[in-house]
Amino acid sequence: MSSAHLIVGLGNPGSKYKGTRHNVGFMAVEKLADLWAVSWSEEKKFKARMSRAVLGEKTIHLCEPLTYMNLSGETVRAVLDYCRIETAKMLIVVDDANIDLGEVRLRIDGGTGGHNGLGSVEQHLATLEFSRLRIGVGRPAEVRQELSSHVLGLFAADEMVILDRVLSRVVQQVECWLQHGAEQAMNKFNGKLEFPDEDKDNIAT
Repeated sequence: MSSAHLIVGLGNPGSKYKGTRHNVGFMAVEKLADLWAVSWSEEKKFKARMSRAVLGEKTIHLCEPLTYMNLSGETVRAVLDYCRIETAKMLIVVDDANIDLGEVRLRIDGGTGGHNGLGSVEQHLATLEFSRLRIGVGRPAEVRQELSSHVLGLFAADEMVILDRVLSRVVQQVECWLQHGAEQAMNKFNGKLEFPDEDKDNIAT
């Protein structure tokens, strides 16, 4: 098997969905690509946007499925097979309406929580034993608002301030996952943002 890693951000393609809560997975992998100064290309054989970074001895593939959320597993399966990547070296980054905005949760297995993207990945891999990093987007503030409208809506201005910090935290957590493994990344970064600073979350060793 390859020693490469795969980080998949789940979301929906197209300008209609850009910046929505359901697309924070895309935002996270795009922030990683910016940090690592790598570019994106559309790979039709995967139905995805792909990027590749080499960090030390590790090759990391970044992926944004272009299949729409509920068919994401089709892309994930194709990339894993083509690049010969073990599921143990894959991380799926998703939004989670059951977690408050400002909180992140990395797990190495678990259920789908009703998330259509994770459900599709489970269907195509026939397993839920893969790492997933859930980024909280919260529940609708208005009781009458449907959950689908909430996750497909844009972040408010005050939420964007929090989201920017969350994504910076996610980047640190992903780098910790790559360098030190899931257990340390979970112990160090899972939970809610701490104000006014988070210096203790610096992963430098």
